[in-house]
Amino acid sequence: MTHDHSLRVYDSILELLASEQNPTPLVRLGRVVRFESTTVYAKLEWYNPFGAVKDRIAASLVQDAEQRRALRPGNRLVEPTSGNTGLGLAMVGNAKGYPLRAPLSSAIPLEKRTALRFFGCDVVELDDTLCPAPGAPEGAIAMAMSIAENEPGFHMLNQYANDANPQAHYRTTGPEVWRQTREGITHFVAGLGTCGTITGAGRFLKERNPGIRLIGVHPEEGHDIPGVRSLRQLEQTRFFRPELYDAVVQVSNREAYEMCLRLNREESIIAGPSSGMALAGALKALKDEPGAVAVVIFPDNVFKYPSSLQRHFPEMFPRERGAGAAGQASAREELMNRLIELARNPHTTVDVGEARGLAQRRDVVFVDVRKPEQYRASHLPGAVNVPLETILKSRAGLPEERGTPIVTVCNRGNDSVSGMLALKSLGYANVRSMNGGTAAWVEQGYPVESGG
Repeated sequence: MTHDHSLRVYDSILELLASEQNPTPLVRLGRVVRFESTTVYAKLEWYNPFGAVKDRIAASLVQDAEQRRALRPGNRLVEPTSGNTGLGLAMVGNAKGYPLRAPLSSAIPLEKRTALRFFGCDVVELDDTLCPAPGAPEGAIAMAMSIAENEPGFHMLNQYANDANPQAHYRTTGPEVWRQTREGITHFVAGLGTCGTITGAGRFLKERNPGIRLIGVHPEEGHDIPGVRSLRQLEQTRFFRPELYDAVVQVSNREAYEMCLRLNREESIIAGPSSGMALAGALKALKDEPGAVAVVIFPDNVFKYPSSLQRHFPEMFPRERGAGAAGQASAREELMNRLIELARNPHTTVDVGEARGLAQRRDVVFVDVRKPEQYRASHLPGAVNVPLETILKSRAGLPEERGTPIVTVCNRGNDSVSGMLALKSLGYANVRSMNGGTAAWVEQGYPVESGG
């Protein structure tokens, strides 16, 4: 069906999905960008019908499965997600009659998890990485695969390995920016998550002009930016094709969130943290040169991230005076969170490579602080299980000698910091927390065992 997009009148919400004839807007950045010659445009992807760039792949994944007859009436979808893909799939599924179950990390902003439930999604929260990591045995991807294989009627679309992901951007995003810039684009910039955007749109653009430069932007390790992957995680992502990109740039949490703030306050563009990350990376890679035209993908808006903003800009959210006991509890909680964050430093933590070496020593004890069911599913060889909530109640399982070298472990390297502090409070002097947890251990290909 041909739609008259100039009238903006439709029979179905799905007809609002972006395309070459109905592109998401480009807005020139004139305040946070100080180039004299290079033009930088933001492509505002929250103008998709469900609020994010991932709406494109959600529709493409479902359409592809229907065309292959892998998805039939009465089926249910299951998909691991860092939020936006789930939101898009939930709404596409609502429109087409495919309910969604979404295993995801409990670290995903509460606002996204709430919206998913409100959209009708069956949300399964896990102690997984912020963006699901392939290979994590107890992670969101593994659970989704298990559901698809073992529960009748469920179908996993698999955004991480399905060519319909980059193909969505080859068909829509690439042609849109080519046409919107009147074939003048010289640089295409996107944050790196599943990498469908840069790989799909980039392939289209390189076919039109091989001189167009593709710039991928990723966060630092241990980041707090939903929807994107660190370089270590990207190495196991099928659509990460660094040989096709002209530059890959790293951006810190602080750089991303400060740029997010500037975009909202100086450009009046309601961009979210991953948009700030993408632009901060673009400005590291771009040069001020005549004729340069850069398009930066802004994946979604800021309204999904109030809790993230409170963490990164606490000075904007002072505690109300006279809050009484509740206010005092909140202040204590904030102080404890700050203490835990400060405790994560090179003197109190160890990366997985060094931990692998320590695991070969007989005098080092690895203490897994997760819940028993998580420990039994998969843990480092030889690690003992002392759940975080029991450490201060009982020393069962802990070494008698308080000078024993100890490495605390959890799934992502967060609870293990609390475990390290708890053990130090009990007098254990030689304790460090393993960064990245079992998820990072598995990503490196190191062995695990189950049971116990």
